[in-house]
Amino acid sequence: MDPGPTFRELLDLLIRWTHVIAGIMWIGNSLLFNWLDRVLTRDETRYPESFGKTWLLHSGAFYEVEKTLLPPGKLPSPLHWFMFQNLTTWVSGIALLVLVYYMGDAAYMLDPNVARIDPATAIAIGVGTLVGGWLIYDLLWRSPLGQNGPLAFAISMALLVGLSYGLSQLLSGRAAYMHVGAMLGTLMTGNVWFYIVPSQRALVAATRAGQPQDPALSQRAKLRSIHNNYMTFPVIFIMISNHYPSTYGSSLGWLILSVLMLSSALVRHGMNSRFTWKQWLPWTIGAGVAGAALAFVLMLRPWAAPSTVAAPVPFSEVQAIVERRCVSCHAEQPTDPLFNAPPGGVVLTSPEQLRRYAEQIHTQVVVSQAMPLANRTGMTDEERARIAAWLAAGAPTE
Repeated sequence: MDPGPTFRELLDLLIRWTHVIAGIMWIGNSLLFNWLDRVLTRDETRYPESFGKTWLLHSGAFYEVEKTLLPPGKLPSPLHWFMFQNLTTWVSGIALLVLVYYMGDAAYMLDPNVARIDPATAIAIGVGTLVGGWLIYDLLWRSPLGQNGPLAFAISMALLVGLSYGLSQLLSGRAAYMHVGAMLGTLMTGNVWFYIVPSQRALVAATRAGQPQDPALSQRAKLRSIHNNYMTFPVIFIMISNHYPSTYGSSLGWLILSVLMLSSALVRHGMNSRFTWKQWLPWTIGAGVAGAALAFVLMLRPWAAPSTVAAPVPFSEVQAIVERRCVSCHAEQPTDPLFNAPPGGVVLTSPEQLRRYAEQIHTQVVVSQAMPLANRTGMTDEERARIAAWLAAGAPTE
């Protein structure tokens, strides 16, 4: 009898749905406004506070869009704000982080092949990454070093690579990736609520009070908005990375992540600069593509096989290994308390199912060794080698 979804499963669905919808709205608006800044045309006949305007064609009509500061006392109504999309995205993302990674004895965060730490330590590392990441980033960009953009970026990138490597030595590959992404999302949210929104509130207050607006406030908000713009593509990759264990499951997962983050930021730069920096556009996009290609090469590098088995492995032995190590999760009704239904809908209780999922078994058990989850059932290298030998022989079931 189907036990039906648990409260935790329904909560996961609701939060994840909210997270995706809010994220699409926030990132979509962010990309649109950064694009608008690069296509505005300055009209010298208009008032000096104007940064420029542009025309858009969409949904069967024309839109005229202008970016400007306002004369004192001329606050329009209604005035539309864009801030709660970010807050909803971050809050739902943190809720997912707690639900998926911190609850359930932090099973998704632990990997005994990486480090033997307890759940409380793993959670402390995760929370410390988010809080410490914001404090270091904000201190760097508020310091005199932040006045030198290229230098501050180089330092930020070096720190990000160092963080990726450090987390990969303490947490499971999947958890390391997700915490780098959560930290970047926290930086973006901190920028919104500590810099962008306060600057906007000050501009509104000055206009309402009949005082001139301080252009420095706009510049401060714009700088952090540009930072968010460059972090967008790396965060999107990390959001989907848990579907690709060949990235986070590699012994060089931290390097793959670093290369993909840098290359995706370079692609974002190419998209940002295509209107004003055309001579460098091919080089920027080329660097991004080359970085992505390098990451894929690293993903396809030879993996360290646990051991080799020369003699044919009978299917009955493979089935016994799967029964001991995998079926507690991958059964119609799992006995592992973490799961109410088989993860990914994968059931491994019959010969036909083992053959059907042979490719996934090879990726998850032999190549990345991401399964069993945190090796909760204690699968040995010898057992992995015997499964690999069975797969290499064509996954026979007779």
